[in-house]
Parts: sequence; C-alpha cells; structure tokens
Amino acid sequence: MDVMVADTSVLIDLERGSLLKQCFALHFEFKVPDLLYRNELENRERGSEFGENLLRLGLQVVELSENEVARAIFYRRKNRRLSLPDSFALVLAESRRWTLLTGDAVLRVLALTLKVACHGVLWILDEMYREGVVCPTELVSGLTDIRAHPRCRLPREEVDVRLRRYSASR
Repeated sequence: MDVMVADTSVLIDLERGSLLKQCFALHFEFKVPDLLYRNELENRERGSEFGENLLRLGLQVVELSENEVARAIFYRRKNRRLSLPDSFALVLAESRRWTLLTGDAVLRVLALTLKVACHGVLWILDEMYREGVVCPTELVSGLTDIRAHPRCRLPREEVDVRLRRYSASR
C-alpha cells in the first residue's frame, strides 16, 4: 500500500470540502509526523475533535528518528519560510521514500528539489474520482466549497478543469 505524508493544508482543504472521510477510503495509508499532529491538528482552533476524527478515520502519527529530526531542523534553518512541522513532514517523506501531500508552495518546491514525490489536494480529488470512492456530484460540491474559501490557493484554471470533468460524469 502506498503511503502519503500529509501536511495540514491538504487535510484542512479536504475538511472544507466535506471530503475527509472519502479520502481515507482511498487505497493509501495516510501519515503525519508527531510534531505536526501535536502542533497543528490535535488542538486546532475548532477543538481537539479534528485531530481525533483524523485518527478515527485512519491517520497514523509517526515519530521521527534523531537523524530525521536533525535533518528537519537543518531544512528549517536553511529556509525560514518553511515551518518546523512542514520540515518534519518533508523529512518523513524523504527518508522513508513516501509521497508528500502538500498545498504549501515553499514545501512543494523544496520537495521537488530533493526529488521527493509530491502531490496536492487536486491530485487527491482526481484519485477519489478515478477510484470511484465518491460520486462526481460530491466532488463538484466539495471542490466548489474548497474554492469558495477565502484562504484557497488552488489554481483557478486547474479547479475549473476538474469541475468540468466531474460535472460531465454526473
């Protein structure tokens, strides 16, 4: 089974689109580093139920080795625009040869530089569509909700392409 290391932005986008549960029906295992879980998911502003719900859905929290922690701190020092939780996610994916899921441009660029397989929320939606774990109507509704959020950073053109594709399948 393929392993996906998710950053917070992807999980939040899926929640905004009411597609979190469906995401965990995909054939992947989803993991996050322990620091990211503690700092960003466990006690998120909506309360601890967000993190607990992710665990119930199957999210796995992984502790990094001492060497991995040192490498994460090195990446963070080298690039101050990279958060410490994101550097932990990057190192977890890099060292274990897993795929990184992120919506953060800085993290994506660094991952690609390091040759770490990397995808975003639109790729996850495409996988849901391809695997049929969610009906096209739900995908259209979810992606529309994600796009409508004021903090959405998804490329409009790519969103529109998917909305047309998913709508044509209804």
